[in-house]
Amino acid sequence: MGITVVNPLPRPEPQALKAALAALAARFGNRLITSQAVRDQHAHTTTWLLPQPPDAVVMAQETSDIQDVVRICARDGIPVIAFGTGTSLEGQVNAPAGGISIDLRDMNKVLEVHVEDLDCVIQPGLTRKALNEHLRDQGVFFPIDPGADASLGGMASTRASGTNAVRYGTMRDNVLALKVVRGDGEIITTGTRAKKSSAGYDLTHLFVGAEGTLGIICELTIKLRGIPETIAAAACSFASVRGACQATILAIQTGIPVARIELLNAEQVKACNSYSKLSLPETPLLLLEFHGSENEVAEQSKNFSEIAGECGGGDFTWTTRPEDRSKLWQARHDAYWAVKALRPGAGVVATDVCVPISRLADCVTETEADLKRLDLISPIVGHVGDGNFHCSLLCDVDDGEEMARGEDFMHRLVERAQAMGGTCTGEHGIGQGKQKYLNAELGPEALDAMRAVKQALDPQNIFNPGKILPAG
Repeated sequence: MGITVVNPLPRPEPQALKAALAALAARFGNRLITSQAVRDQHAHTTTWLLPQPPDAVVMAQETSDIQDVVRICARDGIPVIAFGTGTSLEGQVNAPAGGISIDLRDMNKVLEVHVEDLDCVIQPGLTRKALNEHLRDQGVFFPIDPGADASLGGMASTRASGTNAVRYGTMRDNVLALKVVRGDGEIITTGTRAKKSSAGYDLTHLFVGAEGTLGIICELTIKLRGIPETIAAAACSFASVRGACQATILAIQTGIPVARIELLNAEQVKACNSYSKLSLPETPLLLLEFHGSENEVAEQSKNFSEIAGECGGGDFTWTTRPEDRSKLWQARHDAYWAVKALRPGAGVVATDVCVPISRLADCVTETEADLKRLDLISPIVGHVGDGNFHCSLLCDVDDGEEMARGEDFMHRLVERAQAMGGTCTGEHGIGQGKQKYLNAELGPEALDAMRAVKQALDPQNIFNPGKILPAG
């Protein structure tokens, strides 16, 4: 059992699909794969959304491969879905109308690195960990860290964020330019390596966050940052979520340049202790990281510890040892698996909302009260520096009544965030799972504008159909 997404999309005519598959087979040979196992791997299976596999998968190796797939599919009106590593969380890689999944994992090259300009040019299938491994000896790194080792093309497509966003921003802030394959197979270049431009419409940021619905990214130019001289990680427990949030607000207001600041509620700390073999106090916790010179990091840590003490924080411990930092942040990144281990066999859905930081404590505490009232388990982690938090809801997917309570909880969570001036998703994206919330958040006029853009750039609706925009 899972959440069924209403699918009003017609599938391609059988003869049209047959013709497209024949043309793709002639062009790609054994790089066109139609086996059920591989097709299933390219459907969305991470959360409760039911998987919807494509009709075939093409393993792309260069930009011309993407162009040829798009040209063949456009001729017969066949859907095309870009696939990076499949770590998206709202059904972005599902194929509700069938079609062709273009797997970009082999397009994983670093094309250019300009250390002096702090940028690089890469292919979309490159993962963030592979990029940073490549850059490590050059004194620079790419800071966006959504937790999963996602592809950078996928991260741009979903406008990914993560633990470093409070200092370094999101993908929106770190993409300088793109090359994108449009609906006729030609390539759009959206910008240059210049750090700013006033030349024409901002096409780069039109495609960042479009979830593959307007075209397929085939090359990215992204910003890099210098590796800090000193990095320190810290942990601080609090008596309440409100105290932890207040400490964060004060730190930001006083200008402490925190690189990472993550909130774990008591349930999430308990799960991490068990899974990652930690011994943290099982109360609300802030995990932090400071970047800079040795003196700057020491000063930042001292200033924050004073603020934490004023807000009910307990012992404040920090370390610069790489192995200790890695252990702490690995536990944070393993939060999903830690939650899953709390109830073996249960389904897990990770969902997120984002509110103005001044309302974060209200939103989290009301959410915890809702979970208690509905008798549900859902530990909470939050990018507290920017008001974004995640719930990892555990439910028995074979228990219809419990699933109904789970869906009710997720709906109430979004309504609560929107009522506080927030959004239905801070970084997971819309995909299939959150389409129904866009109208309330942005209004019908904004949706009409989005549909007009979609129609202009993808008149045949072949790029990732059934995502973002609700049926109008």
